[in-house]
Order: sequence, then C-alpha cells, then structure tokens
Amino acid sequence: MLTRRTAAAALTAALLVPLSACGSGDDKKSGTGASASASAPAEAKGANLTVLAASSLTDVFKTAKEAYEKSHPGTKVTISFAGSQELAAQVKQGAPADALVTADTKTMDGLKAETNDASIIAKNRLVIAAGKGNPFKIDDLKDLADSKIKVVLAAPEVPVGRYSKQILDAQKIEVKPVSQEPNVRAVLSKVELGEADAGLVYKTDSAKSGDKVVTVDIPDDQNAVASYPAATLKQSKNAEAAATFVTWLSSPEAQKILQDAGFQKP
Repeated sequence: MLTRRTAAAALTAALLVPLSACGSGDDKKSGTGASASASAPAEAKGANLTVLAASSLTDVFKTAKEAYEKSHPGTKVTISFAGSQELAAQVKQGAPADALVTADTKTMDGLKAETNDASIIAKNRLVIAAGKGNPFKIDDLKDLADSKIKVVLAAPEVPVGRYSKQILDAQKIEVKPVSQEPNVRAVLSKVELGEADAGLVYKTDSAKSGDKVVTVDIPDDQNAVASYPAATLKQSKNAEAAATFVTWLSSPEAQKILQDAGFQKP
C-alpha cells in the first residue's frame, strides 16, 4: 500500500511541474501576471474630472462633455453649474474640483492663488429678453426705464449683472429691477414664466428659450463683451487630465460646439 501511495504522489508532482512552468512562462510573455492585473482596474477607470462652469454654459457644456468623453475613452467629466461668484466661493472653500470656467475675467483674476494660468475660450454679448410676444414693444435699452415695465436683472456681483450695470450706466439709463437674481438662468426664467416683462441676459441663453421670449439685440456700441476664461485648479488631484480638458476647450472640435451654440470666437 505504501508503494502505491508513493507512486501516486510522484505522478501528481510530475504533472504539476510542467503546468506551473507553462503558466509562469505565459505571464512573462504577455504581462498578465499578478502585478499587471492589479494595475488594470486603474487603467480602465481613467480620470474622473469635476469641472465648475458658469450657468450660461449649461447647455453647450453638456454637448461638450459628451464629445470629450467620446474622444477620450476612460475619462468621465462631471460639470457643476452656478453663477461665477458662487463658483469662486466654492473654490476658495476648497471644493474638490479640477477645472473652472467663469463668465468674466474679473472673477478668475480674483482666484490667482487657487488657479493656474487661464485662457479665454469664448465670448458672449448681452441682449434684452422680452416677455412672450413682447407686449410692451421693447426695442432698445431706454425702454427698460419705463416704470410700467417689470425688469429683472442679475445681482451686481454676478458677471451678467455687472455687465448689465455697465451698459445701463454708460447710456445713463436708470432701471429699478423688481428683483436681482443669482445667475443669468434665473433672470431668464423670470421672463419665461411671465414674472417679469424683460431682463438682460446673454444672447446664447435667450436663443435657447424659443418663442417663450422675444430677443431684442443691443447695438455693439452700447453692449458689453463677456469673456469666458478657463483654468485648472492647483488643488486638482488629476492635474494632467484637467490640463488636457482645458486645452481641448480651445481645440477646433470644442470651438465648433461653442460657436454653433452662439458663442463668439475668443
């Protein structure tokens, strides 16, 4: 009986040796050993980027996000939209994010300690958004001074609110708004819902409202140009991927998306 057991053990050992040798040889050739397997999940996961963007970029950046993720497999982009002043506060409070795009250079300039060099990716202009059908027949800035017209503006600390004050002051037009909103989307919403008769918003935002509002253009010599700077955040844990995204925003692909949405060339 002892002889049979010894023979069986020897046979088992003989069969295992070539199998083991074959396995280790494949690992060396293909690089699919334990160390390679451990790194595979990280490669598949890619970079998860969080981008803080001005409210007026809401629609176009959703399109840009899809295009970017398609051309950069493995990278996921999450975009948080708010007024530029709100985004600045988030950055100063250390909110976990990788890149920032504001609707004015003043806000970005105030964050030099938290951001890397910024580049202008697009420009925009203001228009008057009048209520559906434009019942008050608003056709220029001076009409907004009529006390019968309920005008809503963005708060002065908001880029579009600052631009609004700039162009009204330049024309010596005094407007008493029924409310001052935290971002351009809130201004537009008030007009769309009939809670205000008119408001000053970006041209790109008004264009998205369809027949809910009537867009009244403001002559260039009475208007203001809004610039959109983009920058990576120094606190980003995905510095290289964030820089790639910000650079992409100036690429022909991204510029086409922005200009198709009504934004002007930087």
